[in-house]
Amino acid sequence: MKYKWILFDADETLFSFNSYLGLKAMLKGYGIDFTPQDYDEFQAVNKPLWVAYQNQEIKAEDIQTRRFAKLSQQTGQDPLDLNNQLMDAMAKVSQPLNNVKEMLNHFYGKVKMGIITNGFVQMQDARLINTETKSFFDLLVVSEEVGVAKPDIKVFDYALAKMGNVEKSEVLMVGDTLASDILGGNNAGFDTCWINVHNNVNETEIRPTYEIQDMLQLIDIAKK
Repeated sequence: MKYKWILFDADETLFSFNSYLGLKAMLKGYGIDFTPQDYDEFQAVNKPLWVAYQNQEIKAEDIQTRRFAKLSQQTGQDPLDLNNQLMDAMAKVSQPLNNVKEMLNHFYGKVKMGIITNGFVQMQDARLINTETKSFFDLLVVSEEVGVAKPDIKVFDYALAKMGNVEKSEVLMVGDTLASDILGGNNAGFDTCWINVHNNVNETEIRPTYEIQDMLQLIDIAKK
């Protein structure tokens, strides 16, 4: 096996992340019929916050509070409480993506596997339990606990230390987002693999070591 460690992004790499379904399920308990239009308004606030977080312009808690300002007024709940409720809902609705479990089963016992995510700590362990995938992973690093987000090299250095400072050439980083997963992995000195399910055109200067459209293609890469 070419690599001793394979690291994965979580959302839309290993697991689905349909936040519309999570919000709809959560807000049903408050008697709110959360519509696609409501979701568009939520995302108009949420998406720029994640970009600012990735660029180290704001902290994780700023996302948790600012994106729920309007819903806090509607429900009478504290924004942080609403964020926690969404994380619980997302842990339940999130599911492994196509061929992910088959890939994990193939590598289990052959290489060590870990997750590096820009998500929040609260939902990660619950999602692994709910999806019956926790046993596959030897490492879980969440940007919230590090204090910075991918692609900051501190996240990857933090992971590397927890991995026992293995040789960087023995690590492969797999993710769906060029600007965080691939750029961060490249800067850390790891080989990288872009999971590009929708065959998007890479119009950036960020170059992954590999590009795949299906998780099962990772098996052949790791053999080389």
